[in-house]
Amino acid sequence: MLFSQIIGQAKALNLLRRALASNRLAHGYLFTGPEGVGKRSTARALAAQLLCHEKGNGPPCGICLGCRKVSAGSHPDFLHIKPEGASIKINQVRELKKALSFPPFERGMRVVIIEETQTMGREAANSLLKLLEEPPPDNLILLVATDTEPLLETILSRCQVIPFVALTEEQAAQVIQRTHPQLSPDEVRTMAKLTGGCPGRTDSLHSSEVLALHQECLATLLESSTGQAETVELALDLARRLAELKEELHLFLDLLSLFFKETMTNMLCAKEPPRTARERWNLPQLSAMVSAVEAARSDLARNCSRALVCEVLLLELFCGRREQ
Repeated sequence: MLFSQIIGQAKALNLLRRALASNRLAHGYLFTGPEGVGKRSTARALAAQLLCHEKGNGPPCGICLGCRKVSAGSHPDFLHIKPEGASIKINQVRELKKALSFPPFERGMRVVIIEETQTMGREAANSLLKLLEEPPPDNLILLVATDTEPLLETILSRCQVIPFVALTEEQAAQVIQRTHPQLSPDEVRTMAKLTGGCPGRTDSLHSSEVLALHQECLATLLESSTGQAETVELALDLARRLAELKEELHLFLDLLSLFFKETMTNMLCAKEPPRTARERWNLPQLSAMVSAVEAARSDLARNCSRALVCEVLLLELFCGRREQ
């Protein structure tokens, strides 16, 4: 990964490029921002830049021994720490401190990336703090954290904080198209919307059962009318499976709402929505379906029964709007 391949983080990259050009890197950086916007990729690109044997003043060559070792994760001066289970443990920080007590093995520089730093407990964070207060020479520590949980103020004060931001929908689509070439243009566009400018979330969304259930729901809604009894049976079966999604149920509602709203927008802008959707619904019906989804979302926020909320929503969509 090169800096030139990072999309949508111009401010963060400019800060790092200036520090590299002036040879004035801080001893520690904190990359913070939403999940999936390029923080890890930028940290790895910076490591590649520093550990390349042939770079000179330019980007890493990608083919020297140093670059190949970084890419393979086998470089002795590239340490990458991830949570063990749910968090970074105190023992991991202690092992890091022990490793940093020795000089770098190659080229006089060592780079350490600590992912999900916000998961550290107080004991681990305090141990890391001591390392940041008295950093060993020729070591660069890159902390990567989401902005969803607070870090110790003392850690923040001893790092240069570089904020990362959510991408635009177009930028997110660029990243997803590059990293997931198997997706169709429509799937890329949908993922760009669903990830909220955080394309790194695409893998978890695409592998989720919720997308298959969403497609099944739309296929059933758009197919030729079936008997009332069969329609109710289909709705209740899908509602049962939706209720088992737990947290992903909100994603399912987002998908439904997005589909209905886009269909309405296409109709209003004289664009061509899917023929079956155009034949099945008019604007008032689509508006009512969006309202039904929002009502379900509101009921969930009030801690209503998930099973009941799903049943009411699916019966409303399958039976309440099909014959109007």
